[in-house]
Parts: sequence; C-alpha cells; structure tokens
Amino acid sequence: MSASLRSHWGLDPQVRFLNHGSYGACPTAVLQKQSELRARMEAEPVRFLHREIEPLLDEARGVLADFLDADTEDVSFVTNATSGVTTVLRSLRFQPGDELLTTDHEYNASRNALDFVAEHGGAKVVVAKLPWPVTSARSIVDTVLAHVTPRTRLFLVDHVSSQTALVMPLARLVSELRARGVETLVDGAHGPGQVPLSLRSLGAGYYTGNCHKWLCAPKGAAFLHVRRDLQQGLTPLAVSHGRNSPRTDRSRYRLLFDWTGTHDPSAVLCVPEALRVVGGLLPGGWPEVMAANRSKALAARALLCERLKVSPACPEDMVGSMAVVTLPPGYPLEPEAPLYLDPLHLRLFDEHRIEVPIVAWPRPPERHVRLSAQLYNTPDEYAALADALEALLR
Repeated sequence: MSASLRSHWGLDPQVRFLNHGSYGACPTAVLQKQSELRARMEAEPVRFLHREIEPLLDEARGVLADFLDADTEDVSFVTNATSGVTTVLRSLRFQPGDELLTTDHEYNASRNALDFVAEHGGAKVVVAKLPWPVTSARSIVDTVLAHVTPRTRLFLVDHVSSQTALVMPLARLVSELRARGVETLVDGAHGPGQVPLSLRSLGAGYYTGNCHKWLCAPKGAAFLHVRRDLQQGLTPLAVSHGRNSPRTDRSRYRLLFDWTGTHDPSAVLCVPEALRVVGGLLPGGWPEVMAANRSKALAARALLCERLKVSPACPEDMVGSMAVVTLPPGYPLEPEAPLYLDPLHLRLFDEHRIEVPIVAWPRPPERHVRLSAQLYNTPDEYAALADALEALLR
C-alpha cells in the first residue's frame, strides 16, 4: 500500500525519505494545481491580484477553517508558523516585570522571537524545564503550572515539539492557563494534519500552523487563528493598504491580513486541493490518514528501540506522526553547529541514502533520531535505518 501511495509524490526514488516533518512534501497533483494558478495569474496579473484574489482567498480560507473546526473569520493566511508566532508577539505590548512563559522544548526560531520582544519590552522569559524522558502528560502540565505567577502574561508552546516530537497536552494546558488569566500562543507548525485538531473547542488565544508540512500544501502556506476577542490591535508583519481602508464590509482583522503587499498567493490557494488529494488517498479520509501515520510512527519507534536496546522517551499517547528514539552512546561522531548538520545525519544520507534528522537533545553528546511517518513510507525503510545505525555504531 505505502509503495503505491508513494507514486503521488515526486520524491527521489533513490532516497529513503524519513523526514517529512522538516519541510513536508507536496503531492504532484497539488503542484500541478499550483502551476495552473500561477499561469492564470501571469496571464493577467491585475485581474488576478486586484479583482479575483479576494473571493479566491475566502474560498480557500473557508475550506481550511472547516478542516480546523474554526470560524472562517478568525483565520488568516501567513507564509509559515514562524511568521505567525512573530506576528502575535510583535503585536502585543509587554511591560518591565511581565513574564513570558515557555518550555525548554520550544522551537529555536520561536524562542528567538520571544527573546526579542522580551528584550525590547523589558519583560522576562521564564523557561519551564520539562521532565525528560516523559512519564506522563500530567507531568508536563504540572511542570508548566508550577512556573505560573501573577506576572505571567503569555505562554508560548509547541503543539508538537520539533526537537522531541512530543504531542503536548494542549487542551489541558490552554484550559488551566486561561483559568489563571494567561493566554496561550500555540506554535502549531507540526499540528494540523498530524493530530486531530478543533480550534473551536481548544479555545487558545492564538494558534498558528503550517499547511506545507502534514497537510502537504506547497511551501509558503500557513495560517494564523486568533480568538475573536483578541483580534483588535493585532497587526501583520507587513502593514499595507488595510490599515486605512474605509471599507466596512469586512473586519479590520480581515482587511489587515488579506493583503500585505504583492506576493505569490498560489501556495495558500492550493490548501483546499492538498486537503482533497491527501484526504482522498485512504477510504476513511483524514482521520484514517492521521491514524495510519501514527500507527506507522509507533511501529518504527518500537523497532528502533528494540534494535538499539533503548527505552521509549515518552508514552504512546504523546506520539503523533513523528517519534524520537534515543541514540545509545558509542557513535564516534560529535554534533556540530548548527543543530541539523550533525555528522551522523550526513553519514546516513551519504552512505545509506537515508534522510532523517539527528537531534542533539537536550545537549551534546546526547542525541536522538527523529522519525517521521507519512503515507509513502514503508516498514522496510525503518528497518534499513535500524541496519544503518547498528552498522555505524559498530
């Protein structure tokens, strides 16, 4: 089944691609749709970008909002989750003494944005060091809540952590923090399409997610969801014509975010096609896609843990379509900066044609291999990874 599904992607057949989580991979049918949209735009750019773009964006946003179980008016398109995080942080105003809470599993780019706004506003970044390995979701919640004080203004958290592939107990975190008067900004770069998601029931103040990863849309497609009561005062990174628009037929949030200057909107306009194509690859649609990928990730994790004689780093209920496996000591390679240029990563590719990230976590020499599971992956690919790791360890 997986081998036949691979035909829907244009991946290099000589490479075992076990790293869907980093940048995703777009099906060829979706890329064809993007080419058609680009041709339509270039045939008459003024008509497309000036007269046709608004209803096209409305349609794409509506399809995405339905998938996310969100109100269309609360969703805007951005280029990536990092832009979404930075948009929110740059829009908020913090005072000296305010505390901005995050965890030590936060994605580096988002943490940099948090540090930046804290430095400029005189706020303090408070980092909750989560237990590792993780024994339960409850231990995550308890650790975060232990760092909340009357000065806590915002909590920044990954939905699924990049370094450790943990599916955070998001609903409990959002609920507990909101009860304490603290809003949550969710970096959902890996969330949509990897795990079930209802933004309506989640109730987070801010949620930004990528569409190019697990939804398999083209690169440059992402969204920002802002709860209605928090939209006033939120400004995109590029301020354009919406700021002084006299229109009253659309919300200020919509006017500000729908046009931020000339760019290629084809990626976000392809989101409905990506949802249709990938959701149509299995009879059960997206629920079956996510369940199948999760089952594959758990099986791959179990295989590598057995072969490398290590224990799982977290319970199964905190695993989505990615999983990390701790590497035992003994690899004669030391990680180099930046993080994703670990020599072991490069040797796996150069010598075994396996594309998979090696993560130095929580710090060198401790390292993990991060597995991704997408419909096109096969059990044989994970077995080949286990063989290669055993050979390199010897």
